[in-house]
Amino acid sequence: MANKDYYEVLGLEHNASTDDIKKAFHKLAHRYHPDKKGGDESKFKEINEAYQVLSDERKRRAYDTHGASWNSGDSGSSQGGGGWDFSDFTAPAGPGQGFQFDLGDLFGEFFNGGRAGATRARRGRDISVDIQIPFADSIFGSERTVLISKVGVCDRCQGTGAEPGAAMKKCATCNGQGKVHETRRSFLGAFASVRECNNCLGRGEVPEHRCSVCGGHGVVKRNEEIRIAIPAGIQDGEMIRMTGRGEAVPRGTAGDLYVKVHVERHKIFQRDGENLVMKLSVKLSDALLGAEYKVETLDGPINVKIPEGVSPGEILRVRGRGVPISASRRGDLYLKVSINLPPKLSRKAQKLIEDLRAEGL
Repeated sequence: MANKDYYEVLGLEHNASTDDIKKAFHKLAHRYHPDKKGGDESKFKEINEAYQVLSDERKRRAYDTHGASWNSGDSGSSQGGGGWDFSDFTAPAGPGQGFQFDLGDLFGEFFNGGRAGATRARRGRDISVDIQIPFADSIFGSERTVLISKVGVCDRCQGTGAEPGAAMKKCATCNGQGKVHETRRSFLGAFASVRECNNCLGRGEVPEHRCSVCGGHGVVKRNEEIRIAIPAGIQDGEMIRMTGRGEAVPRGTAGDLYVKVHVERHKIFQRDGENLVMKLSVKLSDALLGAEYKVETLDGPINVKIPEGVSPGEILRVRGRGVPISASRRGDLYLKVSINLPPKLSRKAQKLIEDLRAEGL
């Protein structure tokens, strides 16, 4: 994605916070995911590339400093003005060289905050799901249960990786330390590093008998029923974030579940912010003389007084029958009046209308 602005790709300012970057990525990734209808694989890859750089503090610092050339080999230069080319150092050692190393790992240790063996906390993958709810549920709130296939904590071992009742023993790989010391040689010299033990995942101990369900991993792919609380007043297209209900990882934090809510249209009511709007058709005589109408609302039937001489298009307000704002406050219900004119008049009705016209009405 040469010469493209990663911030512009995610629709962000250059001073965006880590949370802003994450939220923008989830929103765009959900929209352009290739598996979704209308998705765009190339756009999704572009968004993912931008996120991988901006979500990593070290990569972001390099990108902010050097721009598009941050990772092209010319972001730094020697005193002679030429670009640095490390391609030869990443190749396998030839005869007489005596060593080989991974350049990414080497510089990862330089920029690790000065803490030997520091590792990023494990976090599971975020997942998303779409649900559709009736209009009334969006106003008053409700609960929904969805079945999701995801990686979750093993029920048999509760995430320990051990068979129930099995004892733990010292990890032979790290000798119970939970970390492994390594020394690497490079063209810059020898570098000592400490990394987490891959066998015990930093615990320093492993089960004598591994769980028969998850094989000792502590997590397993399964179908899980998740109850979703739909808050009152939610709008079409809003997202509900359920912390820790995403995919699990061994000895780490589970990701989040994002629920996108789609609200069905109602045949009578429309939403206008915290208020509800509906049409109310009244007879011509009731519009002239006034009347009382029984109106069906989302709360049940109510009686509404039609004032004398009401005009077509006039709005009648019923307080407190709209969208909940808080535990004690609600918006209003607005009734837009339309006059129901008869398609044909009887002779008697026609005579009465002519009398009204003679009176100047």
